[in-house]
Amino acid sequence: MVYKEIENCIGEICKYFIPIKHEYYLGNGSRIAICTLSSIKLLIEISNDTKLMNKVAIVGRLLSENKGIDKIIKYCLTNRELAHLIVCGEDGHGHRAGHSLITLSNKGITKEGKIIMSKSPYPHLVSSYEDVQTFRDRITIHNLIKVTNLNSIRVYIERLV
Repeated sequence: MVYKEIENCIGEICKYFIPIKHEYYLGNGSRIAICTLSSIKLLIEISNDTKLMNKVAIVGRLLSENKGIDKIIKYCLTNRELAHLIVCGEDGHGHRAGHSLITLSNKGITKEGKIIMSKSPYPHLVSSYEDVQTFRDRITIHNLIKVTNLNSIRVYIERLV
């Protein structure tokens, strides 16, 4: 419990010393979402690609293995047409949010909300077990972790459209 409180305090401090303004950008598509993990440069590149943004519903980053994944689950459940989530970019070394997202898709959570087999420091979600199951059933996760080349991502999306 103390670890979580310290982590939350550090997170709040980082917001002021290392402000990351860009969280997500909405596109004109409805079936595909992109998560660039900690690759903010890739997030900006994709958001500036008009042709690509016409094919995706949203592109955003993911820095935490808990609150961030809960937000993704909520977005995916709210937007019922969404079918694909492309996870690309570099995974943060400390939190390993991308690893937790892929693991969630493959293994699910315990009844207590812990992502099964996650190697992240605090992989506990507040999303309900039922919401996680619906997310896992409805959304196909595409593991492109470490892919930061915009053209490679474009080609991959063309195969999904």
